[in-house]
Amino acid sequence: MTSPQTKPYGTWKSPITSELIVSRAIGLGEVRLDGEDIYWSELRPSEGGRICVVQHTSDGRVIDRLPAPFNARTRVHEYGGGAYSVKDGILYFSNFEDQILYRQEGDNAPEPITKDPAMRYADGVVDPSRNRIILVREDHRHPESEAINTIAGIDLTNGESSVLASGNDFYASPRISPDGCRLAWMTWHHPKMPWDGSELWVADVIEDGTLRNQKLVAGGENESVFQPEWSPDGVLYFVSDRTGWWNLYRESGEGVESMCAMEAEFGMPQWVFGMSTYAFASKNEIVCTFTQNGEWTLATIDTVSLELKEIGTPFTDVSDVQAGSGFAVFRAGSPMLPASIVRLDLQSHEIATLRRSSNVNVEAGFLSEPRSIEFPTAQGLTAHAIFYPPNNKDYRAPEGERPPLIVKSHGGPTAAADATFNLRIQYWTSRGFGVVDVNYGGSTGYGRAYRERLDGVWGIVDVEDCVNAAKFLVEQGEADSDRLAITGGSAGGYTTLCALTFHDVFSAGASHYGVSDLEALAVDTHKFESRYLDGLIGPYPEQKELYRRRSPIHSADRLSCPLIVFQGLEDKVVPPNQAEAIVEAVRKKGLPVAYVPFEGEQHGFRRAENIRRALDGELDFYARIFGFEPADELEPVPIENID
Repeated sequence: MTSPQTKPYGTWKSPITSELIVSRAIGLGEVRLDGEDIYWSELRPSEGGRICVVQHTSDGRVIDRLPAPFNARTRVHEYGGGAYSVKDGILYFSNFEDQILYRQEGDNAPEPITKDPAMRYADGVVDPSRNRIILVREDHRHPESEAINTIAGIDLTNGESSVLASGNDFYASPRISPDGCRLAWMTWHHPKMPWDGSELWVADVIEDGTLRNQKLVAGGENESVFQPEWSPDGVLYFVSDRTGWWNLYRESGEGVESMCAMEAEFGMPQWVFGMSTYAFASKNEIVCTFTQNGEWTLATIDTVSLELKEIGTPFTDVSDVQAGSGFAVFRAGSPMLPASIVRLDLQSHEIATLRRSSNVNVEAGFLSEPRSIEFPTAQGLTAHAIFYPPNNKDYRAPEGERPPLIVKSHGGPTAAADATFNLRIQYWTSRGFGVVDVNYGGSTGYGRAYRERLDGVWGIVDVEDCVNAAKFLVEQGEADSDRLAITGGSAGGYTTLCALTFHDVFSAGASHYGVSDLEALAVDTHKFESRYLDGLIGPYPEQKELYRRRSPIHSADRLSCPLIVFQGLEDKVVPPNQAEAIVEAVRKKGLPVAYVPFEGEQHGFRRAENIRRALDGELDFYARIFGFEPADELEPVPIENID
C-alpha cells in the first residue's frame, strides 16, 4: 500500500474533475405515476440543459418519452416546476422554447394544444370527464403590466381556455377529486410568499365545468399551506404550519383534523410547482417523508388509526413522493449515495434503484463524509451547517498546516442545504479544501420560528451565521483563518457579497448570479419575487434608504478582498446589470476581480461547458489569490488588478 504524499492543501490531485461531473451527471425530479408506469424528469447538461421526461414501464423498460429538442420546462414563476403530467399513457408538457402546451401519445411526435407563447402553463391535472387539463396559467400578453395568474381549464380537443379561479396574485396546486366533482387549489397574495401565508380553497365543479360554492379550508396571513391532495375515497388532505411546524391535516365533517402532530416538517418552501412529500398507497395508507434537524425520514401513516411507522432506508434526503398499490416511488440520496429515483415495495421494504443522478464510481478514499454541526451565533442563538473536511487517500498536508475553507451560502434564501452526495462539493474536498454548507437563520427544515429569523434582517442574520460558521471551524482547528472564502448563488450570492462588504473575515469570494443592489432588484425582477423583499427587508419605496444601506453596491468602498462573479446573460430573476455593477465597483477600487458571463444561461447554469467553466474558474481564482499551485491544468480566468 502506497503511503500518502505530503503536499499542501489545495494542491492535491483528484479524480473528481469538472469533466467527470458534467459528463456523467444529470438532475432528477418531478416523479409521476400512471398506473404501474413511473415517470420522472432528467436535466441533462450534456444536452445543453434540456429536460427530458423518462418513462419506466411496468415491464422494466426505460424510455425517453420526449424527443430532442423538446424540453419539458415551464417559465411560470420563472422557477417553473410542474412542467408535465401524464394520464392513460398520454404525456402533456410545457415546452421551454415556445412555452406552448403539447400532447404526446406513444411514439408519435408531440402536437401543440395551445398557440400563444405569451400564455404559460404549469402544475396540470387531467380532468378526464370533461376532456380538459386544469392548470396554473400565467398571462404575459401585456408586458407593460404585471403578469396575470389564474386557474384555467384547457380543452384537449381545441385548446380553448376557460378561467376557473381568478382575482388573486398567485395560484398553485389545482387538484380534482376522484369523482371529478370538487376542485382544490392554493392561492396567496402580494407581499406574502407561499411559505409565509397562503390559503387552501375548495369548490364544487358543476356539470358545465365551472366552480360553485367556493370555500376556504385552511391558511391565512400567518399560516402556510402546502400540497393539497385527494385520497382515493375523496377526502382532502394538506400540509399546514399552523402549529409552527409543517404537519399533515385533512378536512373532515367537523373541520380540520391533525394526522400526526410532530415537531417535524412534512412540507417545504414552494419555490417550484409539483412538490410532493406524501402520497396515497390506498385510502388507508399514506406514504410520507418528514425532516428533523436536517435529515429526512420515510414513513407510513394509517389514515384510520393515525399511527405513523418509520421505514428504515439508507437515505437521508427524500422528496417527490408518489405511491401506488403496494409500492412507493421517490427521489432519494444520502451522504454517500447520489440522488436517485427509487422504487420501494411497501410490504418487503425492498428497494430498487431506477436511475442515479451520477454513475460515477469514486473510491471512498477520495470522499469526504459530512457531519452536521450546530454552532454559536449572534443574539445568543445557535445555527446549523453541514461540514465536509478535506479528504484524499493519496495525500496528507504538511504538519501544522490548516486547510482553506469554503463557506457555502445557499439560495432562496428560504431553502436549505442537505447532505446528499454532491460531486461538486467533493470536487473541493478531494483537492484539500474544507467546505461548510450553512443552514443560516431563515432556512427551512427547523420550524417556522427558525425560518422567520430572517424577517426584516436579510443581509444581517444570514451573513452573521456564515461568518460565525467560519469562525467556529477556525476555533476548532478545522480551517486556516487566512484562507477563508465564501461562495453562493442567487440569494446566496447576495449573502456572499454582504459578507465581503460588511465583514472582514473572508479573504476571497465567489458570487454566482448574486444580488448586489436590492433597490434594483425590487424594481426589476419577475412577479413571483417582486414583493419578496417586503418581508426580508421592508416595503419599497417606503424603506428605500434601508435598501441602499443593505446593498453591497452602495458600500463597495468597504469591500477589501478579491471577488469573482459568474453570471448568465439571460437571467430574468437577477439581471446581469447586478453583476456588472459590483464588478465595476471592485474594479475601480483596484482589487483583484474577475467576471465570467455566460451567453444563453439564465438563473442557474445548465450547460455542461458552463458548469465546468464555473467550477474550474473558481478553483483557478482561489489558487492565484491564496498562492498555491493546483494539480489540474486549468484555463485561467481573466483577473484584473492582480500582479
